[in-house]
Amino acid sequence: MSTSRVIPMPPSEAGAYRWFYADVSAGPFSAVCIFMLGSLFSPRYSVAARRGGGPMEHCAVNFALYHEGVRRLWVLSEYPEAEVIQGRQLRIGRSTLSYGEDGAVRMEVADWTAPWGRPVSARLTLEPLTPSGDVVRLMPGLPHYWQAVAPRARARLEVPSLGVKEEGLGYHDTNHGDELLGERLAGWHWTRTHHREATVVDYHLPDGVEPLRMVAREEGVWCGCGSESPLRSTVITGWGLRVPSRLQTGNVVVGEGRLLESSPFYARMEARQDSLDCMGEVADFRRFHSPFIRWMAHFRTRMGTAA
Repeated sequence: MSTSRVIPMPPSEAGAYRWFYADVSAGPFSAVCIFMLGSLFSPRYSVAARRGGGPMEHCAVNFALYHEGVRRLWVLSEYPEAEVIQGRQLRIGRSTLSYGEDGAVRMEVADWTAPWGRPVSARLTLEPLTPSGDVVRLMPGLPHYWQAVAPRARARLEVPSLGVKEEGLGYHDTNHGDELLGERLAGWHWTRTHHREATVVDYHLPDGVEPLRMVAREEGVWCGCGSESPLRSTVITGWGLRVPSRLQTGNVVVGEGRLLESSPFYARMEARQDSLDCMGEVADFRRFHSPFIRWMAHFRTRMGTAA
């Protein structure tokens, strides 16, 4: 699949954001990488946006590596600027996201762990196996959008410092919006499930809004209203965040959600069973904007300088 892509126009208005997300499941490893313009994890942007501060002053790179459900690396570095090069490459600090003319997506992380500053070099390469999905408005009447850019991809994960070089399946999307998350869109529960021949994404949204479902196959991508499964049950984390007790796709339970990340406003989970591979997240953005949680977020973030 060789569809050429370009980096969209960066956001400029106070409160606006765009991020580029990818995950890879490869052997015993899972990895997540996010390039953020108007960082959703930035306590500084949470305050600055209300005072007219722009998103490009609060850019960030996030990379997390897990081995059999246990975190091995965590990078979250915030920078005061980013650069888009010829519409094909986004540079934040020394890290880059590139869209190749062959359709490949390449994320190269050259940064340091937070908060201790251990150097990290990592590379994710995704070769799409399906077309891109359409841009979707997440909530009626609200300016928040999502697009599955490479919802199913042949992927390679490389972390030279740990001797990791694995191949598996990857996923890549982008979210953007014209106001701070948490102002009117409180949060969501999101899952990505790789099946043997397809990839399914389910967005569960607040305020009684119908869930969204995307199904990506080699022949095309379908997106429309999903359904709330009657089997869905939840538990409370140690931080008081309500999360699914089991990750599932439709009525098919993949397994008990293994908690990869847990915080007062955000949780990341995964479950694998036979040919099913599920990654999920729960986000409560209103919680993030509380002064106490913003203060805590400083300890998970490293401040970088312009490249």
